[in-house]
Amino acid sequence: MPQNSAPAGAPAFLRVHRPSTVDLIATELRNAVYSGGLPVGSPLREVEISRQLGVSRSPLREAAQRLVQEGLLTAIPGQGLRVATISEDRLPDLFEARIAIEAHAARILIRNNDAGALTKVTAAFDHLVEAVKGTDARTIGDADLDFHFALVEAAGNGRLTRYMSTLVVETRLASFSSKDGYVVRREITPSHRAIMAALKSGDADAAVAAIAEHLTEATARMTGELAEQGIKVETVAEVPEPGAVYELGPIDQNP
Repeated sequence: MPQNSAPAGAPAFLRVHRPSTVDLIATELRNAVYSGGLPVGSPLREVEISRQLGVSRSPLREAAQRLVQEGLLTAIPGQGLRVATISEDRLPDLFEARIAIEAHAARILIRNNDAGALTKVTAAFDHLVEAVKGTDARTIGDADLDFHFALVEAAGNGRLTRYMSTLVVETRLASFSSKDGYVVRREITPSHRAIMAALKSGDADAAVAAIAEHLTEATARMTGELAEQGIKVETVAEVPEPGAVYELGPIDQNP
């Protein structure tokens, strides 16, 4: 069942100094979209959400517009705001953007030669290795996205981290938008291991190539191209919990 906040270290949650009420609301909304608490295509119910968060509708609307700009919410004439749906035809663009961000982050990480930063990426990878031993789709999906987010964050570039934060939530939205439901790959792929091997050896070109291969393959799986080619992969799907209710907030406006 969705929880009231994203898991520790979730990509949707970015730390900000002295966050404003709008910052806090935007974070709650991103986390709700990321977790599925605000389902794909569902309307943003201002009255109900403002009550849950304990805020007025004015800052809620301002925060919501941020998510519109990020592509996480869409404005539909006469219907207000809804959680965005990311269809299969938009997946190539999404994953090409991820390749650009993650590949450049890998180059920076290797150039910086920061052992502490690499240790954090390794820890995220090890967590993913453990996660795929289980059968919980959300746990596996979170661990995979956490690994990719950790790679970008380890580069130490705040803008890349911010861009990746949005791309990660869009990736989750794409998974939620699938006609097959929320389905994740249940294995550590050779390209996963190639990314880590290249980062550890300091081979930037190999890291970039492995990232491109990994995300191109992910696109092919999610669009059904792998299945059309007769390539089978082990996956696990999330089973919705009937009657699950998600409650946001309330947010702490005096952190």
